[in-house]
Amino acid sequence: MVTAADVHDWIEDDPDEETASELKDLLAAAQQEGAMGEEARAELEDRFDGTLQFGTAGLRGALGGGPNRMNRAVVIRAAAGLVSYLKSRVGGDFTVAIGFDARHGSEQFARDTAAVVTAAGGHACLMPRPLPTPVLAFAVRDLEADAGVMVTASHNPPQDNGYKVYLGARFVEEEGRGAQIVAPHDSLIAEHIAAVETVADVPRASQGWQTIGEDLIERYLQRCASLAPVGRAGALRIVLTSLHGVGGTTCVEALRRAGFTDVHEVEQQATPDPDFPTVTFPNPEEEGALDLAFGLARRIGADLIIANDPDADRASVAVPTREGGWRQLTGDEVGQLLGEQAAAVGSVTGRGHLACSIVSSRMLRSIAAAHGVAHSETLTGFKWIARVPGLTYGYEEALGYCVDPEAVRDKDGISAAVKLALLASDLADHNLTMLDQLDLLSARHGVHATNPLTIRVEDLALIDEAMARLRTGELRELAGSPVVETVDLAEGSADLPPTNGIRFLTAAGDRVIVRPSGTEPKLKCYLESIEPVGAQGNELDEATRIAVAQARTRANDRVRRVRADLAAFLGV
Repeated sequence: MVTAADVHDWIEDDPDEETASELKDLLAAAQQEGAMGEEARAELEDRFDGTLQFGTAGLRGALGGGPNRMNRAVVIRAAAGLVSYLKSRVGGDFTVAIGFDARHGSEQFARDTAAVVTAAGGHACLMPRPLPTPVLAFAVRDLEADAGVMVTASHNPPQDNGYKVYLGARFVEEEGRGAQIVAPHDSLIAEHIAAVETVADVPRASQGWQTIGEDLIERYLQRCASLAPVGRAGALRIVLTSLHGVGGTTCVEALRRAGFTDVHEVEQQATPDPDFPTVTFPNPEEEGALDLAFGLARRIGADLIIANDPDADRASVAVPTREGGWRQLTGDEVGQLLGEQAAAVGSVTGRGHLACSIVSSRMLRSIAAAHGVAHSETLTGFKWIARVPGLTYGYEEALGYCVDPEAVRDKDGISAAVKLALLASDLADHNLTMLDQLDLLSARHGVHATNPLTIRVEDLALIDEAMARLRTGELRELAGSPVVETVDLAEGSADLPPTNGIRFLTAAGDRVIVRPSGTEPKLKCYLESIEPVGAQGNELDEATRIAVAQARTRANDRVRRVRADLAAFLGV
């Protein structure tokens, strides 16, 4: 139970007058009787319920005063712990690249990090302005930095912020250079953070760090543009939304340099705004997030919609339908399209290795096999996908695509936008659309229908209870087909490190993977059913279209039944 002394101690050590004052007001309110006092006491208990934990996702949480919130005190401690870890491994000569988005507090957190790095004798390289996460990931490799820090909460709600950490070549193997941290680095950094007794003890410089020049951003843009060969860009009218994030200017310029000049931003969402006023959640996956983009696309007769999340490491796509409407593609569908594009190149160059997370569609494996290129599955997250040796393309179903791993060892919504525009242009040259290409892929590899089930909770204990029930073996049938394989991913294997998840496979080939979210209070269930089409799939004639449509109906019906059975088992 938190005491007034605990709160006073934290306030005394808080370098931020705003959060210190916030805690003083809460403490005063907590000493009152009645509902207001009870609410303040509960809020203080939550804010002081341990320390915001540093892990492979770095830090992420709600902004506010106290150790269990994102604030300057927590960030300075994290920066001090990171610096201590770097020095313990390489001594005093080290370089850290630091980026930030436009969320509340991001620039201050980035400057605090630069101040800690500089005071410790390190070389801090700070981005000149709010920029996309993939620009920071690019900088770690481009500058040959020992570490990178990106202050962002990606697509979380506006009240959140976060702190991602990347490591360089002196700490990790080449495949992981410039990728987000994995074990044991997370726990080792956490140990150094825990050893920081007070913020007042952490030296902070008032100046001395380097501002990254426009030349680095220029190199990033040139690299993105190079992904579309000169002369390949066709006349394509694109609607782009950055959902109030930091990707708009960078993405428009990357597309322009690649030859795609007919790009129209959604004006209401083009300027960075940390309150994300036009969307409920600043996530392209969320219902309603693309409504403004759909409206603009209809008005101007667009050929393609591209949406980035607020830090622009993810990309979503919507395309016109044959009936005159618009359809947003799923993350797996986009992953399959980009996978076919990458595999076709790999089959020619003799250098191809495709990878996806275990919760992504199994079609990528079939695509890779058809083109004679390698394929790997990894745990969820680009910290794992990026580490696949020889990787040439990787994706995960949550709108993350790594199309240029030699430059950015992470998901990148900007370079993905260029490759998607190129794909749409190339298909148009053959009188095809992305929907046509998806039909062709389904004809060749079977329809892979997905239907996720996400359960949001207030009480995290409910997630533990659900996982425990799934591990009892009581789930024996889905959509009328017996469960023939159950794999507890917590046990690990020769191919995968242990993770809190469980996988089911039915006799009909339906696959279910359930795992807790790593960044939000959710239980995430990934469902997939596969239906063969029975067509050759080399040409999209009317017979093939009909066969694909019939198989899609069967697959969608089946995966909906799987979802219903799983939901019933979990009691939701």
